[in-house]
Amino acid sequence: MNNQSKMGIIAISVVIPLAVFAVYGTDSAKNSVVSENSKLKVISSFYPLHEFSQNIGQDKIDTILLTPIGVEPHDWEPTIKDVQKMQTADLIIINGIGFETWVESLEENGFSGIIIDTSNGILVESHEEESDDKHDDHVLGDPHIWLNPILAKTQVQNIANGLSNSDPENREFYQINAAAYIKQLDELDSKIRLELSSCKSDFIAFHEAFSYFADEYGLTQHTILSSNNPHGEASARTLEKVISKARDLNIKVIFSEESVNQKTSEIIANEIGGKVLILSPLEVATDGTYISKMKENFENLKEALC
Repeated sequence: MNNQSKMGIIAISVVIPLAVFAVYGTDSAKNSVVSENSKLKVISSFYPLHEFSQNIGQDKIDTILLTPIGVEPHDWEPTIKDVQKMQTADLIIINGIGFETWVESLEENGFSGIIIDTSNGILVESHEEESDDKHDDHVLGDPHIWLNPILAKTQVQNIANGLSNSDPENREFYQINAAAYIKQLDELDSKIRLELSSCKSDFIAFHEAFSYFADEYGLTQHTILSSNNPHGEASARTLEKVISKARDLNIKVIFSEESVNQKTSEIIANEIGGKVLILSPLEVATDGTYISKMKENFENLKEALC
C-alpha cells in the first residue's frame, strides 16, 4: 500500500467519528444549544427585557434588541429581515400576555429556537378596554408587568432559567447575576413602598400601563386613555371626564409619556391649574437604565402624591 492510500484511510477514520458526533452529539442535551467557545444568540423583544438579559448574560451571550430604539413596541411588526434575524437566534425573550402579536406567526413559519415567555408564573390582570361606543368594549390581558418591580423579579428569573437551560455550563454565572439584579429590584421596591406609604393614592396616567404598579403599592390609577395601547385620541367627552375627576380628587399633576404628544395632558393640566410630568411605561429605549427610569417615575409620583 502506498503512502497516499495510507493517508486516505487515516483521514476517513478521523472524519467518520467526527461526523457521527456532529449528528448524534446534540441529542444528549436537548435544551442545550451552545457549543464550546460559542455564545448564546439572544434576541429580546423590547427594551426592559433587553436590559434584563444583558445584566444576566453579560459577556456569555450576544444580545440584540428587536424593536428599534425610539419605536413604540405596541404597534411594531417585524420585517422580513427581522424574521430572518430571529430565525438565527438561539433564544427569543418575550414579555408575553399578547404584547408581542407577531409571535404566533413566527412559530407558524417554523421557528426552531426557544421562546422564553417572561410572564410565566405571573397572575395576569384582565382589563376592559372602553370606547365611546359601549358595544365595542372588550376584555384584554394587561401586559405591563415589567412596571411592577416584584413582577419584574419573576421576569428576570425566567430569563436566567432560560439561559441556564440552554447553556448549562454557565448556569451558575447566570443565576448569580440574576440574584444580584433581583437584589437591586428589591431595594427599588423597598424605597417605593416606604416613601409612598403615607401619600395620597390617586393619580392620572396617560394610558392603562400602571395597574400592576398601583396594585402593588396601594395606589389608584386613573387614565386619559382607557387602553393598554398609548396611541389613540381622547375625545372631548373623555377630556371633560378626566378634568372633572382631577377636580374631584384635587389632582394637580397630569402625567404624560415620552413617546406621545403631550398636548392632551397639557390641555387637562391647564384646565385644573396644574402641570404635566412624565410617567414612563419604559416601552421605548431611551437614555438611562430600567432602575434609573423607574426611580424617575417614582420621584415624579412623589411630587404628585406626597
